[in-house]
Amino acid sequence: MKCTCIIYWNVSSRVWSIALFRPSNKGELMTPDNSKGRYPPSDEYRRTAFLKSADEYKKIYAESMKDPVKYWEKQADLIDWYSKGWKDAFTWNKKTNEFTWFKGGKLNVSYNCLDRHVRNGLKNTAAIIFQGEEDNDVRIYTYGHLLSEVERFANVLKKRGVGKGDRVAVYLPMIPELPITLLACARIGAIHSVVFAGFSSEAIYNRVADCSAKVMVTSDGSYRAGKKIDMKGKVNEVLEKETAVESVIVVRRTGADVVMERGRDFWWHDEMVKVPAKCEPEVMDAEDPLFLLYTSGTTGKPKGMLHTNGGYLVGAYSSYRYVFNYNPGQVYWCTADIGWITGHTYILYGPLSFGATTLMFEGVPSYPENDRFWQVAEKWGVDIFYTAPTALRMIRKTGDEWIKKHDLSSLKMLASVGEPIDADVWKWYHSVIGGGRCPISDTWWQTETGSIMIAPMTGAFDLKPGSAMKPLPGIEAGVFKEDKTPCGTGESGNLYLNRPFPSLARTIWNDHAKFVETYWSAFPGHYLTGDGARVDEDGDFWLLGRVDDVISVAGHRIGAAEIEAALISHPAVAEAAVVPVPDEIKGEAIYTFVTLKDGFTDSEELKKALVNHVRNVVGPIATPKTIQITGGLPKTRSGKIVRRILRKIAGGSRSDELGDTTTLIDPAVIDALIKGRN
Repeated sequence: MKCTCIIYWNVSSRVWSIALFRPSNKGELMTPDNSKGRYPPSDEYRRTAFLKSADEYKKIYAESMKDPVKYWEKQADLIDWYSKGWKDAFTWNKKTNEFTWFKGGKLNVSYNCLDRHVRNGLKNTAAIIFQGEEDNDVRIYTYGHLLSEVERFANVLKKRGVGKGDRVAVYLPMIPELPITLLACARIGAIHSVVFAGFSSEAIYNRVADCSAKVMVTSDGSYRAGKKIDMKGKVNEVLEKETAVESVIVVRRTGADVVMERGRDFWWHDEMVKVPAKCEPEVMDAEDPLFLLYTSGTTGKPKGMLHTNGGYLVGAYSSYRYVFNYNPGQVYWCTADIGWITGHTYILYGPLSFGATTLMFEGVPSYPENDRFWQVAEKWGVDIFYTAPTALRMIRKTGDEWIKKHDLSSLKMLASVGEPIDADVWKWYHSVIGGGRCPISDTWWQTETGSIMIAPMTGAFDLKPGSAMKPLPGIEAGVFKEDKTPCGTGESGNLYLNRPFPSLARTIWNDHAKFVETYWSAFPGHYLTGDGARVDEDGDFWLLGRVDDVISVAGHRIGAAEIEAALISHPAVAEAAVVPVPDEIKGEAIYTFVTLKDGFTDSEELKKALVNHVRNVVGPIATPKTIQITGGLPKTRSGKIVRRILRKIAGGSRSDELGDTTTLIDPAVIDALIKGRN
């Protein structure tokens, strides 16, 4: 296929940039097998997939289960090592749940993501396409240019006293300086700890203080939906308290007038011109820490999950290869924020270790209009699109006409992440966004696992809407009852992963006892995911959401995700969130919060119809006690519904009893929910 290559001077980064525009390829339609409700991939797609048949998957998976260590050593061969000096590729002390992968092997993650591709002919291939919130705000970094920027900033960090093992807190918006910072840390052996740009000052402080960060990297501000957001001001608030931070590097993003403390704060652009252009990568042991990423615990205190250089990179590379079927010349777009694990693994480390072109987007899907995602996808000829079901439901609510305005025929594969995707949204995603051509990979994994654990091998299997389907090779998953006996076919239970695998977090920073208690104590030798699941007669996994989102009605355990999926399948419903409320007779009852699609209005008739719909789809035991129609739900800036708050509202709590609401994208929704409470 011929491409148009445009080379232009990029004003914002002051470099020559290259843009590739490729003609659309309509592709073959996927024809569903209506007798089984499955969607087989087209022959055209299957030919370019990494795994092309169920038999091929089964053979590789069987080999990985027969000798998991040997299998993972083969995967480790796909990345570059200075030396493979390990005696035992895997060690595991089951008493302490301390384990290692490839300990003694020497490598550098930055080298694997940059240098080796430059040396192998990808110097002038686009590594990162940055699309800012405004359409003309574009920066394209080839592998060669990205390497030079990373080397310079690595020297900036070294100039500020950062060395191997030091922590660097990163509080940046979705701009190229964010991946540059992370790769620079990896290059010199520093441990990066990214704090999501939407967090409050208190949340930032908790993370910065816990990891004893030596340096912070931030910006004067960020853009969101046309507004300037102050970031440096929050950092100044954080540093009014006692921390280990010695220096702050500040990116000029919005041009806002900010307070810079002399001797502590330094502008990025000033520092970058004062350091040498070259920085040799530090030789790291596979078990040396790569990064910390904090995830909220049940107590509300964030837990710093620690990931290591070797195992994490092997998992990121291997899973990207299996799941996304990336082919040279394609443009891959994950819409997540690098402040979360999805952005770490599938915007940065997975695609770049693979030599892919990854699109990085600063904006939101609804600004300046509701078609922003599709305008970007059309502009850059996106081939692979990875987003969250929450985003899809929000997009669907605005109407299909926003999507149909754009030519999305470049798309070849779709994927979802973050929560189970119900069958109704899956089918809409496939038909409206994918044009009936694109297979969908519904991926399941966690911050703790580091990389995808369960996902459809889209070139190998006929797809089942709503099912994550198969564990990746090397991953053994099982569903167990409370007594730790295996669940039968179709029976819901707790999802466990057997044995540690390379990309699994090694510990909680400064609290290994909590790591063991949280993940390994319930079923020794098995990692507790905290999610519910069931396995069907074909051995395919269906994720049911968090176990603590399971509602026990008259002794029957019902996954909130199942009820939410039933509600969303009703033509009037845009989004739904289900929580338990105490019930004198049944123990717990079902309270549902529902937002409606445009064109539908709240009425008692509609509520009755929704109750009957749930009864018909899930069963009478799932009958909602209460349906509250609302204009919005409490969500974090990443789009995640905060069910903790909904549980308290449903239970009758006042606004001052809801706990921290500073991370919500729209705190005003709380008052509306309390006022509309039934």
